[in-house]
Amino acid sequence: MAEIKNIKERVLKALESIRPYLQSDGGDIQLIDVTEDYTVRVKLQGACHGCPYSIQTLKAGVEQALIKEVPEIKSVVSVD
Repeated sequence: MAEIKNIKERVLKALESIRPYLQSDGGDIQLIDVTEDYTVRVKLQGACHGCPYSIQTLKAGVEQALIKEVPEIKSVVSVD
C-alpha cells in the first residue's frame, strides 16, 4: 500500500507539470486513482471532457508524460 501511495504522489507531481498545457486549451485533468496493477485513472475536465481529440491527448500526451516520469505506470485511462 505504501508503494501505491508513493506512485500516486509521483503521478500528482507529473500531472502538475502537464496541467498548464491542458489548461491553455480550456481543459484540465483530475487524478481519480492508481490501481494495484499501476493503471492510472483520470478524469478529463473542461474542454478536454468530450473533446474528439481527448483519447489522442490522453494516450499520446498524458500517458507518455506520466510513464516518462513514473516508469512503473502501465497505462492511463479516462473515467467519467
